[in-house]
Amino acid sequence: MNAVLRRHGLGLLAWLAGIVFFLPIAWMALTSFHSEADAAKNPPSFAASLTLDGYREFFGSGGGASPWPALVNSAVASVASTLLVLLLALPAAYALSIRPVRKWTDVLFFFLSTKMLPAVAGLLPLYLFARNAGMLDNIWLLVVLYTSMNLPIAVWMMQSFLAEVPVAVIEAARVDGARLPTVLARVVAPIALPGIAATALICFIFSWNELLFARVLTGVVAETAPVFLTGFITSQGLFLAKVCAASLVISLPVLAAGFAAQDKLVQGLSLGAVK
Repeated sequence: MNAVLRRHGLGLLAWLAGIVFFLPIAWMALTSFHSEADAAKNPPSFAASLTLDGYREFFGSGGGASPWPALVNSAVASVASTLLVLLLALPAAYALSIRPVRKWTDVLFFFLSTKMLPAVAGLLPLYLFARNAGMLDNIWLLVVLYTSMNLPIAVWMMQSFLAEVPVAVIEAARVDGARLPTVLARVVAPIALPGIAATALICFIFSWNELLFARVLTGVVAETAPVFLTGFITSQGLFLAKVCAASLVISLPVLAAGFAAQDKLVQGLSLGAVK
């Protein structure tokens, strides 16, 4: 009886936590369909009429800047950096798990220690480097930067995933004459696909949401979606309906990627949890 009550209590707590996390997103979506006058009311009106004016203004129908270049820049930086991270992290994780090098735990902790540096501490050196190299406002600078930022956490995650790959399968492939690239592409990658998908999704989210470096190192040409979103906060005020519409649109790629890969994400994050 106590076990049943505890199980139902935990289920109810999980539902409450989910509702608490979902309410701000639902409120943002509802506000995005209100006019600016209704969105600014305090207390808010739940029965306010719905309109698409916020979305029309976001997409530039009112004469404002188009968001498409910023969205394309975010997509290029996020997808390209994620692919580079996977290409570099897979052989590194292979060396640290299936074919471990000496003191491989020290290597992993070194990778993780690079994430302990506050991002703002590296901002000025990176800005000076980009300026002297003529790479300010260049989308490929963000690709390289996001790759270096996400690579340590990707290696750390994939090492734990690849540690679950049966060594006997890899040895059988090597006996059949498969070289390392073939082993990685045709043996290791299919078995560890859920973990690779989870790593790719997390790296994509980190890259898509990054604001600090994109705000300082880009201008007009390489402006990303989060930087474009900050442009709605002006000296004239904060346009709530337009900001909510823009936030919802900019969040859709991440939400869509998470929904499409949710089964692989759950498998990857739980890989090795049950023996």
